[in-house]
Amino acid sequence: MAAAPVRQRSGPGGPRAQLPPCYYEGYLEKRGPKEKASRRLWTCLCGNSLYFFNNAKDSHFVEKLDLSGFVSLKDDCSRDRNLEAARLILRMKDGETKITAPNLESRELWKGFLYSVVDLNVPSYLTLLPGQLQMLKEVVDKERSRRRTRTPTRAPPSRAPPSPLSVPLVGEIPPCFRPVSRTEAEVLLERHPDCGNMLLRPGRDGCSLAVTTRQDLNGSVFRHYRVTQRDQGGYIIDVENPIPCATLHEVIDALVEKTAGTLQPFLLEEPYEENITYVSANDENGERILHTAPSSPLPKAPALPPKQGLSQSQKTTCRHSQTDRSIHHCFSSGADRWPSSPLNRSPAPDRRILTSSVPASPTNPMRRLILSPSPLAQTFNEELKMKLEKRRASQE
Repeated sequence: MAAAPVRQRSGPGGPRAQLPPCYYEGYLEKRGPKEKASRRLWTCLCGNSLYFFNNAKDSHFVEKLDLSGFVSLKDDCSRDRNLEAARLILRMKDGETKITAPNLESRELWKGFLYSVVDLNVPSYLTLLPGQLQMLKEVVDKERSRRRTRTPTRAPPSRAPPSPLSVPLVGEIPPCFRPVSRTEAEVLLERHPDCGNMLLRPGRDGCSLAVTTRQDLNGSVFRHYRVTQRDQGGYIIDVENPIPCATLHEVIDALVEKTAGTLQPFLLEEPYEENITYVSANDENGERILHTAPSSPLPKAPALPPKQGLSQSQKTTCRHSQTDRSIHHCFSSGADRWPSSPLNRSPAPDRRILTSSVPASPTNPMRRLILSPSPLAQTFNEELKMKLEKRRASQE
């Protein structure tokens, strides 16, 4: 591997001793924006700058690249004569620098160190080993400590960071608003071109707002527009012909309309988890493990069948069945008592009871009883009929 961790190569008092702490070093091929050919130089990442030496033993650097103007870092997939070489494009505010690492592993490690120094955070999207990630974490801690302890230099007024807004905003804040500085706005638009090319941010004076836009014209072209709040309410886009707007949403809409939709609001979607995870301890060794919850839906409790009421026809049939059982019970019990008891009724009422007209409905219980009487009731009817005939004959 052509790169190596920190190693100081000169004694105390040498030029290298005056540089910031070296986090990583190794040979790289570099070609700047104004250079026509690449040069193989010993490269050292010291603090937040790259120092280039003719070889590893030199104590005087030949070139310095300050990473404070860092915009983006991406892989260059173009082919090289050396098939194992891996290329990078380091984009700065003043142009692009093409870098070639000896192999893919070296390129990935250089990217990790550069991102760690620029963002002060260990990148989680690179393919690195656990030991390499630990090295990056130590570099982040050292760089943070170095920046805190170094003597702060007074920045010119034009480079002052944005102050918090001292005036209340009117209406709802558009989703493309970002509390970033001018440089941070340019970096955001440069790194995420697919998320839009226009964002709203605080102004440097703390009393106004600004709109930063980015477009491609043989490279990135940035523009900044001041947005001030009016005393009578609303906002004004401060251009040659000021554009009044009632709300901040209208400010964004006006710029979109004026550019025929070329400018679009910057909407950076933050990543969300696709699965539910939780941490639990192992019962055997007590080790805490990250688990993924099952994605299948939870089983539902079986639903009880609804209580269905009887329909009108079912209710009618039930009542008829009860009537049939009641009448049959009456005739059955009467057949046992009547033969041994004297007749107290005249034959006319008895005849009317037996020969009364019954409706023709097939569901009528009386019709079913007469059409299909039980054997006991039929015997009772025959005996009663014979007695009536005898009495009628004796009366004649």
